[in-house]
Amino acid sequence: MTYDAALEKTVDKILKQSENKLLENLKKSLDDSKKTLTDSLSSLEQEYEGIIAEGKKEADKIQKQIVGSSALEARNKEIMLIEKSIGEVFDSAVEKLRELKRNKDYTKHLTQLIDEAIKSIGMSDVIITTNSKDKNIVKGIIKKYDGVTLSRDTIDCIGGVRVSSKDGSMNFDNTIDARLERLKPVLRKNAATKFGL
Repeated sequence: MTYDAALEKTVDKILKQSENKLLENLKKSLDDSKKTLTDSLSSLEQEYEGIIAEGKKEADKIQKQIVGSSALEARNKEIMLIEKSIGEVFDSAVEKLRELKRNKDYTKHLTQLIDEAIKSIGMSDVIITTNSKDKNIVKGIIKKYDGVTLSRDTIDCIGGVRVSSKDGSMNFDNTIDARLERLKPVLRKNAATKFGL
């Protein structure tokens, strides 16, 4: 066997080992991401049930207070109370999220947000903007992406990222704030449905 053939065989062996290790790491990361998502969903469902329970208590209390009032007035007050309760729960959740530790789980979640945003834009040449707390974490995450640039500017948000095409024609807001705002109408609808409104 010639020196070149032996070298090629060694390089092929190293590449195969690296490929296997990379595939194992990707599978582990996928499994970890799925677990994090499942854990998050459970927490959100519990919080949602708490919103519903609190809203029902308050709605029942108000309903007793306005027995003599018209059905329309009662309905409007119930809707306002549910809206207020949802607002209070969201405010409480936002405060907890602001204090969120920037640990490995947060980094994994931030990686998922970046992946999702880049896929939504549909191109790899993008600019990512984040808040000052997450800037260094995002800088480390985006090293694995070709064509991704971290903006010098920061945004005022709890966490997450905004991704835009380099020409600015496409944007995707995947900040925690934007995700919460997208979740509010669903919670309102579900709460109203539970109360028959």
